[in-house]
Amino acid sequence: METGRQIRIFLSAFLLSLALCGCGEEGLMGEISGADTIATAEASGGNEQGKSPEPGTPEAEGAEPKDGEGEPEAEGAEPKDGEGEPEAEGVEEEPAYSFLAEEASVYAYNSLTETERIWYRDMEEILGTFGTEQKISRACLESGLDDSDVDRIFQCVLNDHPELFYVEGYSYVKYTRGSRITSILFSGSYTMDFDTAVERRAQIEAAAEEILAGAPEDASDYEKVKYVYETLIRNTEYRLDAPDNQNIYSVFINHTSVCQGYAKATQYLLDRLGIECALVLGTVDTGEVHAWNLVKLDGSYYYVDTTWGDASYQISGGEEASDYAMPEINYDYLCVTTAELLRTHALDGQLPMPVCDATEDNYYVQEGALFLNYDREQMQNLFVRAAEQGRTDVTVKCTDFAGYQEILSAMIDGQEIFDYLPENDGRVAYAQNDDQLSLTFWVTNE
Repeated sequence: METGRQIRIFLSAFLLSLALCGCGEEGLMGEISGADTIATAEASGGNEQGKSPEPGTPEAEGAEPKDGEGEPEAEGAEPKDGEGEPEAEGVEEEPAYSFLAEEASVYAYNSLTETERIWYRDMEEILGTFGTEQKISRACLESGLDDSDVDRIFQCVLNDHPELFYVEGYSYVKYTRGSRITSILFSGSYTMDFDTAVERRAQIEAAAEEILAGAPEDASDYEKVKYVYETLIRNTEYRLDAPDNQNIYSVFINHTSVCQGYAKATQYLLDRLGIECALVLGTVDTGEVHAWNLVKLDGSYYYVDTTWGDASYQISGGEEASDYAMPEINYDYLCVTTAELLRTHALDGQLPMPVCDATEDNYYVQEGALFLNYDREQMQNLFVRAAEQGRTDVTVKCTDFAGYQEILSAMIDGQEIFDYLPENDGRVAYAQNDDQLSLTFWVTNE
């Protein structure tokens, strides 16, 4: 590969010398009007929170055309139409193998213009077939797109396709005539070889099928999301040093991940269950970059943050561990509104997001655990139901701060929590979330 880089540098320098001599695209002896075509290698970044190709590597300098496959001649000729993929699509015909999932939601795709969608489909198929050095549609260049649009559209492809777990980034080579870009060759950058990716895909699909087989029959949209949320949390540990933590392999096979792994695994499973689900990127109140999901249930949008639902995240994130083992699932971020989300999260603004103001499928509404004020009968029903389900914890949420303070004062200061528990049932611990106005009580023998 070192020789290839030297060839690239040599070609670029040689083409520049041809331009200075007035020689053009058609060859040393040909005639041409206007400026010459120059091949330029561009470095490009990785996925949303993944790694960009390192400077100095072949990926960073742009994939180099192979002999006989659209390689620019020394005279500076760009690849001719008909040499490589079809002009309109920019990808190979009838790929032998595709990693793309038919069930994938296309929220990011739908945010693009018709012209941008052409490049999206080109990149989607190139990445989905482990492709390299393939031309993306020239018609988009003629319609006003340029290389500054490549990264944004690439990110949209990754946002919609969690099954592209092996994609790390991309590179491209552009060809220009004067200041006008005449064509772009696009290549995926991959974290593994094709055979390894095929093997891992089979492992992921087997693990996903096992999870999906346990989903409730005839489940509502809410029940599907709750099932995925709870199942991923119970089977995944948040670890910053988890391998493959930017993709779904870390969750389904290694069972350790970080926020993007959680969010993409949530998206992958909900896509399979027929729930529209999008990846959302932004930051949280600590200033850290974060990933979560947007879901559409019964025609309304909600936010879901599976990572923040995992108690192991709170401990790994530096929060003080309780003296008593906390319940493993926190429901504060299961189907929440925009207003609730923005108390702790901030959107990155890269994709337009709807205003989520529906509450019908919020966890606390669905479970009868949303309190206007301290209602003792409502509280008793929650504890009875928890006992019937074999659970030792109960979580409640309040609609305003006054009701929250009322419940906190009665249950903790007034010790009314013991009115809802069988005698000699151990000690009671609790956790409070002032941001979300929620309280969790659980029985512990520690």
